[in-house]
Parts: sequence; C-alpha cells; structure tokens
Amino acid sequence: PPRSAALITTLVGLVYIADVFFGHSTPLTPDVAIQLAVFVAVAAVTAYVASRVKLMGAEREALAGELRQVRLEAADVLRNIPTGIVTVDPEGRLLYTNPAAEAILGFRERDWRDRPIMPEFARVAPEFWAALTATARRGVRAMRVEAVVRRPDRTFPIGVTTTTLDGAPGEGPRVTAIFSDISDSKRLERLRLRTERLEAVAELSSSLAHEIKNPLASIRSSVEQLARASRANPDEKFLTSLIVRESDRLARLLSEFLDFSRVRVTECRPLDLHQVAGAAIRLVREHPDCPADARIELLGDRTPMEGDEDLLHRVVSNLVLNAVQAAGKEARVTVRTGRPEPHQLPGGAGIDNPVALGVSDNGPGIPESVRARLFEPFVTGRVGGTGLGLAIVQRAVDAHRGLVFVDSTPGQGTTFTVYFPAARRREEAA
Repeated sequence: PPRSAALITTLVGLVYIADVFFGHSTPLTPDVAIQLAVFVAVAAVTAYVASRVKLMGAEREALAGELRQVRLEAADVLRNIPTGIVTVDPEGRLLYTNPAAEAILGFRERDWRDRPIMPEFARVAPEFWAALTATARRGVRAMRVEAVVRRPDRTFPIGVTTTTLDGAPGEGPRVTAIFSDISDSKRLERLRLRTERLEAVAELSSSLAHEIKNPLASIRSSVEQLARASRANPDEKFLTSLIVRESDRLARLLSEFLDFSRVRVTECRPLDLHQVAGAAIRLVREHPDCPADARIELLGDRTPMEGDEDLLHRVVSNLVLNAVQAAGKEARVTVRTGRPEPHQLPGGAGIDNPVALGVSDNGPGIPESVRARLFEPFVTGRVGGTGLGLAIVQRAVDAHRGLVFVDSTPGQGTTFTVYFPAARRREEAA
C-alpha cells in the first residue's frame, strides 16, 4: 500500500543521507543534493510500483478464485439439473454430457467420451440425431423439435432445443442439445383434452336426454293404455309389454345420461377419504355383479380432505365395481388411500398438498383398443355395460380439480390412481 511505500522510502533515504553526512567527509554540494533527490524519487516510485504489483497480484488471485468457484457452481448445477445437455464436435464426437442426459438417452459418458456418438443417437432417438445433424449442417442458431426415445425398458417423448457454438478457426461449429423428458406434460395435455371432450359430450347428453325423456314417457303411457283395453288380443298385449319394457330400459339409460351431465360439486366439506372408501366397498360387496369369492382389501389410514362426499363415494364405488367385474371369479381388489410420494405426481400437475386413491385388480388388463378411449362415454369392454361409469369418474375427479391415471398390463391387472387436492382453493371456497 502507499503507506508502506512511503515508510520504505523514508528509511532508505535516512540511511543514505546518514551515510553521506556521517560516513564521508565530503561537503554537501549541489551535485550531491541532486543525487539524494533522485535517489529518494526513484526509491519512492519503485516502492509504489512494487506495492501496486503486489496489490494487483492479490486481486488477480482473488478473481481467479472467484472464477474457479463460479465454474464449480456451474458444473454442480449442470450435474444436478433434470435437463439433459449434450455437446458434440463437427465430427460427431462427444465433448460433454451431464448425468441427466445419460439417464434419458441410456448411455454412459465414459464409454463415448471423444468418440463418434451420432450412430448411437440415431439408433436410440432418430429425431434427436436428425436435429443435431440439421443444426450442424445448416449452422442455425437454434432449433426446437420433439423426439421419441426408444429404449429397451420404455419409449417416451422428449423436447429438444439445439444450438451451435463457434469452434476453433477453420473448424465447423460444435452443436449443443438441451432436452428433457416431456412424458408428464404430454400426459397432462391428454387429460386436459379428455376433460374438454367430456364437457362437450355432457352438454349434448343433457340436451338429448331432456328432449327424449318427455316423449318417451308419453309413448309409454299411451302403450299402457292400449294394453289395458278390453279388445286387445294376446299378441297386442305381448307387443305392448315389450314396448313398455324397452321404454323402461331407455328411461334408465336417459337417467344415467342425466347423472353424467349433472356431475357437480354441490356440497364441499371436510371428510375422510379412507372412511368414504370403506363405505363404498361395503356397497359394492352387496352388488349382484360382485362374486361371492371376491376379496376387496382396504389399505392406508385416515386421509383428510375437502370434497363432495356423494361424488367421492361414486368415484370409489364405480372404480371398485369395475375392478370386480373385470377380474371376475376369485377377484382380488386392493383399495389404498393416503399421501402420495412427491415423485409419484406428474410434474406440472398443479395439485397442492395432494391425497391419493388407488384401486388395483388382478384382472386380464385393458385391451389396447379400449385403453386410449377408456374414459369416453359409451366406451366399455364389458358386454351389457353402458360405458358411463368411468366417464362419471372422470367428471367427478375433474369437479374436484383432481387427476386420474390408469396403468394396465395385459394379463397382470389394472391400477387406477386418482389424485385430489386436500383443500379447496381460496377462490373456489369464496
């Protein structure tokens, strides 16, 4: 620092002056005085420059330390983010990848470091390989695409953004790809579209049911009057009874349509989902379609939430009854309530403080042809079914701002999982 430089200069000057005056008998001439002044000036400048060099060295060390810290933090972030990052050189050799990229694409960096990895990308995710190749050839700054990763254990979509980085002079650009698994967002998008379709069908069903119900009641009443006429012969009475019976069947179907269209939360209050599930299971055990040897097990413990008890009862009873009917003889159905683990809920689900309801069976599974349209009205895999049970479940879950998912493997049974928010939103409660 300048204070140290001044001190050093003063001490050296005093020593030199003492040597001139006391160590020699030479008188103080103008030349000697000029020498003393030059010496003091040079000593001061030297001391100041030395102090500045030392200070700059310390600042450089501090800056280098901060730079190392930033690099370590950036590397730590890249290692821990769930988004995959891959960089390849113009020859397609792997320059960098993070653990998320290894997990998504199913390769290990140590096996491919500085080796051509593009053929592996073309095998696992052709669209991903095409995006990297196109970005390198065209030199575009950014490209956004969707790709499908086909691994032995599963197949899933990813969202990919590619960009170019200038390489050394005379070399082509390096290409970096940033990508992530978008299975959850795609799944949620399908749920949103399914909900919109159900809303449209519910409005149509309500209108048709009201338009048909009154004329149907008039037809039934008129036919009954004809059947009671004294001049009606046996054939006419048989036909009128057939019309009455079919009218009753249509009336029941219309009632189900109206039930489907009227699914609304009418009374939301605190309740125990576990207790609601127990009551619904007792009702299903008394249903004619429930085999005598069916075993329905309720697991979990108290699960408090806010909701419409009637709608939740219908959700559980419909799911359990469907499971029993699908499994048939020796049905084994497991119902579970409780708090889900954080990783179980899809990212972006938007359900705060969720509770879960799960219904699993040991049935034959859901055919692939039915699975994609399972929650749509009139879709059923059971002979004699109306196809409205799961549609009502979907509507009741939507009314509670929840989500319902189904996982089914042929020959290994089916599991329905429903997530509800434990409490209503403030704007809904207002």
